[in-house]
Amino acid sequence: MPSIMITWLPKACRNEKVRKEVAAAIVKAVTAPDIAAKAEIPKENVVVRFSEAVDGFPLPSGHTYESLNLGDEKAK
Repeated sequence: MPSIMITWLPKACRNEKVRKEVAAAIVKAVTAPDIAAKAEIPKENVVVRFSEAVDGFPLPSGHTYESLNLGDEKAK
């Protein structure tokens, strides 16, 4: 299962909505037909997780194709 981990410094603007938009863009890019076919990446198996570069900061849950409500949307 492809797992993509993003580590960034915490900022107020990096909230759940922003993480979801970033995760959606990454999932769309990785599962684009030309890339997914060559790398054999099924969209159902891609997980994007975020971590903050601060000790003790709780990790938010990962985002998947389903949790981002991308459904059968084509990559743009």
